Amino acid sequence: MPEYIEKVKFDDEGYLENHEHWSEDLAKTMAEEEGIYDLTSRHLEVIYAIRGEFAEKGEAPTLRRLTKVHGFPTKELYQLFPGGPGKKAARIAGVKKPHGCI
Repeated sequence: MPEYIEKVKFDDEGYLENHEHWSEDLAKTMAEEEGIYDLTSRHLEVIYAIRGEFAEKGEAPTLRRLTKVHGFPTKELYQLFPGGPGKKAARIAGVKKPHGCI
């Protein structure tokens, strides 16, 4: 395991405790833990949209907001982040899960 990962702390659900400790390298490692082995530029577009909204509002956007406000089609989000795109994308983006996610 890379040395920097040992310094990063996660909560009980696997979300980064301090969003400022996030990096693209960490995102790639977290994506692999979620079964996403090729973090593409489109994944990063979603991730940076989530991080931008988190920086602005203090919370991750919901899946609905990602589709309606940011323009990412729901079907594509499920393809990029299968099995729970809202939670997975937020986790990989280094922010807390969106409100309303179980």
